[in-house]
Amino acid sequence: MSAIPTLSPEDGRAVIDPASYAEWDNLLNTFDAIRSKSPVALVEGNDVHRAFWLVTGYDEVMQVSKDNATYLNNPKTTVFSLNDGIAFAKSMTGGSEHMVASLVTKDAPEHPKYRKLTQEWFMPKNLKTVEAEIRDLAQGTVDRMIEAGPEVDFVKQVSGPYPLHVVMQIMGVPEEDEPRMMMLTQQMFGGQDDDLNQSAMKNMTPEQITALVAGAVKDFEAYFAKITAERRANPTSDVASTIANALVDGEPLNDRDMMGYYIILAAAGHDTTSASTAGAMLALARDPEQFARVKADRSLLAGIVEETIRWTSPVQHFMRTAAEDTQLGGQSIKKDDWLMINYVAANHDPAQFDDPRTFDAARSPNRHLAFGAGAHQCLGLHLARLEMRILFEALLDRLDTVELAGEPARAKSTFVGGLKTLPLRFTAS
Repeated sequence: MSAIPTLSPEDGRAVIDPASYAEWDNLLNTFDAIRSKSPVALVEGNDVHRAFWLVTGYDEVMQVSKDNATYLNNPKTTVFSLNDGIAFAKSMTGGSEHMVASLVTKDAPEHPKYRKLTQEWFMPKNLKTVEAEIRDLAQGTVDRMIEAGPEVDFVKQVSGPYPLHVVMQIMGVPEEDEPRMMMLTQQMFGGQDDDLNQSAMKNMTPEQITALVAGAVKDFEAYFAKITAERRANPTSDVASTIANALVDGEPLNDRDMMGYYIILAAAGHDTTSASTAGAMLALARDPEQFARVKADRSLLAGIVEETIRWTSPVQHFMRTAAEDTQLGGQSIKKDDWLMINYVAANHDPAQFDDPRTFDAARSPNRHLAFGAGAHQCLGLHLARLEMRILFEALLDRLDTVELAGEPARAKSTFVGGLKTLPLRFTAS
């Protein structure tokens, strides 16, 4: 019997260390080395975290993503968590490892029922009804960028606030409440980076950090409980009204499921698009010729949008739990084993993508996994593409040149990640 491929303690730490994801090239080097030995490798457990299988190969991540009967989102947490965090979640929820109950924590037959509630809302046909509003938000964002120029931090000025404006408008959240939503989002997803969490977490114990995130969840819940009451009394065309008045098996959503729905749309719809938008601008700022080509020929925009989503992979991983004994990448996976499907590694697998570290707007085919695959493919993928296309149309209309004005920096985060600063210098018409 051949030995189980097992990561060294150093590589095991790198895979789960938020700081590793801020050192992008080093991280990709690590994934390349791991994948070359085995696309499925064991990370041994210890007092800090459980054992899990790291899945780095494109084919293997695709297999797990599409086989939703064998690889479950429940019962174990779908985002990598330390043992202390899992214990805290259980204490807060009465036994569940999921602090928030959302679409990503559900399996069939429950999952398709809940996904169906808003799936039609996020399809291209319906999104056309809000396209003009998104275009107005993009124009306003670009206006503010130019007024602040000729040097700006693109993340703080554009790629951070713009997706937040869009998703909050879709959900019916008033503009004056957006700073509160931004803070709560960053406490939930930026908690591993001192520059993003806005709460001095570097001075906190792990227990205090977990409690802060739990507090953010409760604040979200309180806020959207008020939204629910308003939309039930006076329904509108926004997605919040759809959720507030939804029925599953003839019954309204319970409070936990409803709040989880709001939270996943509000939080995931913001940070992920922010990361990919900043990544696209970084690629164009580094390549003046490509910027000039797309400015002259907007048909190239679709390729730029798709490639940047692969290149940045904003959702960096999800966890799955084996429902039964199975085989994956030549390894024997046992029932209840925990697996990390790493989208960063899969989207940089040279077996699938030629020269994967190069930003290639003409890449074809580009069957990346940044939106996942199978039943849990990202609900908002059409919205994300639309947001990015509209914003870059507005940017290209107004900007004549763009270049880096300093060194970009990535966030320290194992889950949702991307640039946290992108200093730019530009000229505008």
